[in-house]
Amino acid sequence: MDPTALLLSRLQFAFTISFHIIFPAFTIGLAAWLTVLEAMHQYTGRPVYRTLFEFWLKIFGVAFGMGVVSGVVMAFQFGTNWSVLSKMSGPIQGPLLSYETFTAFMLEAGFFGILIFGRPRVPPWFYLFSTAMVALGTTLSAFWIMVNNSWMQVPTGYVLENGQFVPNDWAQIIFNRVVWVRFPHMLLASYLTGAFCVAATGAWYLLRRTYRAEAHVMLRMGLALAAVLLPVQLFIGHLVGDYVHDFQPAKFAAIEARWHDEQPASEVLIAIPDSSTESNKYAISIPVLGSVIGSMSLTSKEVGLTSFPRQDRPPVAIPFFAFRIMVGCGFVMLGLAWFGSWLGLKHRLERSRLLLWGIFLSFPLPWIAILTGWYTAEVGRQPWTIYGVLRTADAVTPFLTASAALTSLILFVAVYAFIFSFGTYYIYRLLRAGPAGLGGKPLHVPVPNRPMSLADKMPATAEAGE
Repeated sequence: MDPTALLLSRLQFAFTISFHIIFPAFTIGLAAWLTVLEAMHQYTGRPVYRTLFEFWLKIFGVAFGMGVVSGVVMAFQFGTNWSVLSKMSGPIQGPLLSYETFTAFMLEAGFFGILIFGRPRVPPWFYLFSTAMVALGTTLSAFWIMVNNSWMQVPTGYVLENGQFVPNDWAQIIFNRVVWVRFPHMLLASYLTGAFCVAATGAWYLLRRTYRAEAHVMLRMGLALAAVLLPVQLFIGHLVGDYVHDFQPAKFAAIEARWHDEQPASEVLIAIPDSSTESNKYAISIPVLGSVIGSMSLTSKEVGLTSFPRQDRPPVAIPFFAFRIMVGCGFVMLGLAWFGSWLGLKHRLERSRLLLWGIFLSFPLPWIAILTGWYTAEVGRQPWTIYGVLRTADAVTPFLTASAALTSLILFVAVYAFIFSFGTYYIYRLLRAGPAGLGGKPLHVPVPNRPMSLADKMPATAEAGE
């Protein structure tokens, strides 16, 4: 095994998954938002909901396509860079990824076609049903991915036969309690991403003094959803921390930058971890709080990193800082959502331009929180690919060379940068043009042999909004 090839393979997978996760996180929340808009339009008959639906459907289509393209290489990498992992875990991971294809992709692809072409051809109730099925498909996709990743985090329900992990209890794999805290955590993160993107777009339009009716709906609904979901997300996040504490104590110690066993344990708020001296520099700590967070006790003993052999310890700096960035983003979003919702109830939100700027500039925060959360989970899992049973160094393709890994990494970076640049610019153009405000009429009739014709033309009213 070439150490350079291993490092490059890890960097490549980190880059591609970081890029890819941006789009599913957005489209999962956006699909749910589209379902709500269609339901509100059919229930109330208000044209503003139809207008917003048609507007966000275009953006969903572009983001969905970018997510599919960027996700295709995930499976390829398992074969090219991680063949040992594929061979050993294929009996479990193969079926799980197949379940995603047979459930999530079929729902998304089939019913998304109805969303684009079917409104004049199907009854309203079936169109709403199709929208909900697209949302369900995106949710199922997240579920199967989280089942797969959670099994790698806490492997269960398997036996080792002929050098392979063979399932002997699918219920343990799919329904273990780790999945059922990590999946809701990811799902809520996606809903919050959609909520803040919608709210930020509404704030942007109000700052530009365009599309006021649509902007008010986006801003108020986005903030209200975030205000409700964020406390739930913080609680679910605590449950995720409980599983890490119980099943991955070395990762938990790295997140806390706790080097030595403590009883009771303090909580390090901020510090500069120093692996060479196994200590923290410039630490700010709160006594006893570490035991409360870790074990809900005032006197519990919490394990430190020095209790584990050096070769079994994860890096400290990345999970330590990434976790704090994630939590910090969550509290900033909570403050914006609660304060904005409170001002909205008093009909003063639209007059607070400073808060509108804060909401508008907050749109990257959910993505930052998701990425740093993943970095915490994945880097903290090291040195294991499948925790406790397969090391990352042993999972890489044995004959992979550094030059081959570097070539593929450069190629992926170049292609993804191209896709991201044009896709993001196109979405920006759609956002800048804004909702057409056509009283619920379709913005543009799509042509079946040109699916993206749905977003080809901008109505004159949209251009006037410039």
